Amino acid sequence: MASWVLSECGIRPLPQLFRRPRTGFVSRQSNIESVQLKNRTAVLKFPSISVSAGSSRERKWVPNVSAPLKIASVDGDERGERINFDPGAPPPFKLADIRAAIPKHCWVRDPWRSMSYLVRDVAVVFGLAATAAYVNNWVFWPLYWAAQGTMFWALFVLGHDCGHGSFSNNPKLNSVVGHLLHSSILVPYHGWRISHRTHHQNHGHVENDESWHPLSEKIYRKLDAVTRTLRFTIPFPLLAYPFYLWSRSPGKAGSHFDPHSDLFVPSEKKDVITSTLCWTAMAALLAGLSFAIGPIQMLKLYGVPYWGFVIWLDLVTYLHHHGHEEKLPWYRGKEWSYLRGGLTTLDRDYGWINNIHHDIGTHVIHHLFPQIPHYHLIEATEAAKAVLGKYYREPKKSGPLPFHLIGNLITSLKQDHYVSDTGDVVFYESDPKLSGSSISERDTIVKGNRL
Repeated sequence: MASWVLSECGIRPLPQLFRRPRTGFVSRQSNIESVQLKNRTAVLKFPSISVSAGSSRERKWVPNVSAPLKIASVDGDERGERINFDPGAPPPFKLADIRAAIPKHCWVRDPWRSMSYLVRDVAVVFGLAATAAYVNNWVFWPLYWAAQGTMFWALFVLGHDCGHGSFSNNPKLNSVVGHLLHSSILVPYHGWRISHRTHHQNHGHVENDESWHPLSEKIYRKLDAVTRTLRFTIPFPLLAYPFYLWSRSPGKAGSHFDPHSDLFVPSEKKDVITSTLCWTAMAALLAGLSFAIGPIQMLKLYGVPYWGFVIWLDLVTYLHHHGHEEKLPWYRGKEWSYLRGGLTTLDRDYGWINNIHHDIGTHVIHHLFPQIPHYHLIEATEAAKAVLGKYYREPKKSGPLPFHLIGNLITSLKQDHYVSDTGDVVFYESDPKLSGSSISERDTIVKGNRL
């Protein structure tokens, strides 16, 4: 790490934070063009880095970084010494180190245990619907909508496990259960499964990530005012999922229902057609039930809970990749790796909802190892913490219901709008027109220079 002395501020040289490589050496030369403290912009320039890997070939490269300046102060007893942990720096451990720390039984998929969760969730869903239809009271309906929307979300998470193969070791069982669960809540199983696989394989990559990835500044500036408002103003982002299934995110083309979409390769065409037909059959069933019991009753029994499920999905998906109190990096080019991308995901605590939606809040380990069943994720996370160190961000404890996450969502939507068009390690920047200020304190960034 580069170090410097700000003698006029009485700040000691920054300590070296990362280990030296086991082979070869790293030599760095650094220039500080200008430094302004007290929440002002700082511009730092590091001309070059030379790396020798112990072979005849020497690789020279210049890091391309758009990064926030954050120097965290420690107790005054340490005479003003400041330590800066860089979340975008390559970690001092490998994916294999994390894997080795996780107990072997956490990798075991038990289909009977998975089926027990399926039976539990389906029983609750039908029980709630039968109770609501029987009571048919406007005092009870709002409670039903909240509960049933959450249970639809729980069904989605089990189908999500089928898509990852963590439900069982049997692909046919995973496919059958996945289609039944996802079709029942109007999700094309294979279409979504394939795009979600793309998300996991490219998590943290600006261009290649699939779900809630950043918009580049160029794409962001091309959005019309209505689209910007819909994307960054509550409640509209929480209603985005059905539209994403049909047309994806800005800057990406295709549909989860179209077998010829860029999302899929030719060998996946039959799978996509199968899932689209299952989705169509469910839509036809809902239309038939609307004629049988009336559209208002169907709206109350199914329509409103469906949108409750959509809100849960968008909320959880967004907050697992956004809204941390410190800005986290996104990557491009050679700076991206599967491990570094996965380490920018976030765990969240949902209080009573943790067990209901199958501990999907333990998201870091799930992203790195999606084949681990949901009922082992908590134990696997605890075992991996010793390896992850500062790269694991402990989630804020929730009350019975996770109302604290609403504040995280609002803050992030106000501040996290786009990333720079240049730079291989970039951080979210704010559009003052949407954030309501010239620049937020959390958005103090290095401008005018891409290292």
